[in-house]
Amino acid sequence: MLKGRNLIDPMDLSLLELEEIFDYADEIIKNPKNYAHICDGKILATLFYEPSTRTRLSFEAAMLRLGGEVLGFSEAKSSSASKGESVADTIRTVECYADIAAIRHPKEGAAKVAAMNSQMPVINAGDGGHQHPTQTLTDLLTIRNIKGTLSNLTIGICGDLKFGRTVHSLIKAMSRYENIKFVLIAPNELKIPKYIKEEVLEKNNIEFEEVEKLEEVIGELDILYMTRVQKERFFNEEDYIRLKDIYILNKEKMLKAKKDMIILHPLPRVNEIAVELDLDPRACYFRQAKYGMYVRMALIAKLLGDDK
Repeated sequence: MLKGRNLIDPMDLSLLELEEIFDYADEIIKNPKNYAHICDGKILATLFYEPSTRTRLSFEAAMLRLGGEVLGFSEAKSSSASKGESVADTIRTVECYADIAAIRHPKEGAAKVAAMNSQMPVINAGDGGHQHPTQTLTDLLTIRNIKGTLSNLTIGICGDLKFGRTVHSLIKAMSRYENIKFVLIAPNELKIPKYIKEEVLEKNNIEFEEVEKLEEVIGELDILYMTRVQKERFFNEEDYIRLKDIYILNKEKMLKAKKDMIILHPLPRVNEIAVELDLDPRACYFRQAKYGMYVRMALIAKLLGDDK
């Protein structure tokens, strides 16, 4: 039973609970009209202290498609945070008006603070360079539906592995499935954090290798998860300029890839995937964005206890 629960970290959900959410999302995909009013009278608060397109809009679309309503803010300066209000006080106030909240914040741990101070369910929509659990649900549903399994896969993750919260969440979640191998593709400055390597990969005996050149390993991958180098995480603009174009996936590199490999990307894309690949059947990042809406519909309904 997921009613009343929070989702702060992808590990908050057991494998059985993940399957429950994915099965429910699949039901919604098949018959969306059957779920158009299950959240009638309910309100989702979207508390976005950082800019967002897909995450915020997919949460809002998810609630609206379930028959609910949405209130919130899309940047910190349009809220009382600009006056110095704490996350704890904000969430206590917002729960007077809403039934469930999604929060995005630049500081790691902010979503956990919100959950600790709230009686309503709180969903972490991204906290700094830490975790992004609903993007992970999106990624898993996409892989499950396109590849037909979440086991026996070689997953290449390319780009910003140091600051990429989607990367950290995905590795944690996929580490629980059988026979998963990770190929971690990054320059030395953007390698996976030590805590992910030691506490997730090594602790669970997950096979992984670290490389710097994408073209050397692309042929062995079942999934290539591309990420952008995130300008907003850099303190030194010179470092960002030096690293931002280090990986660009194009048709030439894709010649070495398997015919059934899929390309995923949490988006937004800058230039790390050439636009020429958008028509390649292996490019699944826009389908991934749509799966994100459906999985958030399933999650909201489950946490509110409105699932049929």
